[in-house]
Amino acid sequence: MATVTKIRPRALVRASGGPRYTIALAVDALGTGLLRPFLLLYGVTVLRLSAPVTGTAMTAGAVAGLVCMPAVGRWLDRGARSTVVAASMLVRVLGVALLLATPAGNVWLFATAALFLGIGNQAWPAAHAALVATVAHGRERDAALAGGRALRNAGLGAGALLATACLAGGTTAVRASAAVTGLAYLAAAALAWSVRVHAHPAAAEEPNRAKDRDDEPAPRMRALLAANVVYVFCLNLTEIALPLVLVTQMHASPVWSAAVFVANTVLVVTLQVPVTVLLSRFPRRSVLALGGVVLTTSYLGFLAAVSLGHGWGAPAVAAVSVVCTLGEIIYAGSATALVTALAPAQVLGRALSRFQLSTGFGLAVSPAVITALASHGPAALWGSLAAATLLAAFAVAR
Repeated sequence: MATVTKIRPRALVRASGGPRYTIALAVDALGTGLLRPFLLLYGVTVLRLSAPVTGTAMTAGAVAGLVCMPAVGRWLDRGARSTVVAASMLVRVLGVALLLATPAGNVWLFATAALFLGIGNQAWPAAHAALVATVAHGRERDAALAGGRALRNAGLGAGALLATACLAGGTTAVRASAAVTGLAYLAAAALAWSVRVHAHPAAAEEPNRAKDRDDEPAPRMRALLAANVVYVFCLNLTEIALPLVLVTQMHASPVWSAAVFVANTVLVVTLQVPVTVLLSRFPRRSVLALGGVVLTTSYLGFLAAVSLGHGWGAPAVAAVSVVCTLGEIIYAGSATALVTALAPAQVLGRALSRFQLSTGFGLAVSPAVITALASHGPAALWGSLAAATLLAAFAVAR
């Protein structure tokens, strides 16, 4: 099995789509970081909507955005690559434009803006993975996917810091940051489209075979998709579960939650590529199962940390969060790579769209599940997450 033993920045950029595409990813991530973490605040402070109404509109937009995934998958299977990536960014430009045009108190326009933002956010991961799978192969592709995630997290973090500074300027500054987000999406779309990456399936030369390709089913991957719904809960822990536990249950300073979030971002940015490269000597399925075991261990660690009480509990939770982030890094570096390795080239788009459906569903339901479990105590929250994740890891290994 071919492995990647060294990290060569130029080769990594080339495998990720080239310099222009890498810049497009950075600009897109920066713009997303400016708006996405503060979209709820935009609805509450700028549009004067209630928090429950704003949250419901955002959730509905994200879930409704998943409806586009089958069409995105078929579009990708017809050979489109950079065009789909650019389209996912342009849809978000429309969402930002609607957001800026929404008058105070108008929940329907805000919900429509959230829908277009949700469509773009759901379509982008599958389109990006398909593009990388077209320009890179084998373990070099895995490293490129990991590099894209590290770059995206860095851009999201930088954008969030800029947006935090804008919050001090009131509603005018918040509107300005949203406008900058729209311009960033537009610039990123132009750069992504200029790359002109297109797949050329062999069947594309024969119309009859092309029709057969459209009718060919994508691999079901039922166990992998079901496991992914559980795995993806780890991506919401630093934003939902840990602040909930630290602030509301342990009555610790909010500084601990902020420290955990910053540490998670820094670790992902610095370790995503090295860890993925290090584990490239092992089968992807085994690595993904290992990620589940590490996440399970961290959930049990959180349960033990919470039992320490007010004094040592918060530092212990912060320490265990490092283990959880390592599990997240292992999961993120192997899951999409495994899908691209399992799916035949002619149905890669549909396989990736199904995977994104499971990811989007898991991200959508995890806040409700986490908060519901947390209301029954630490054992219910962390014990349930540990049991479900271990079962998912076992299903992946099988």
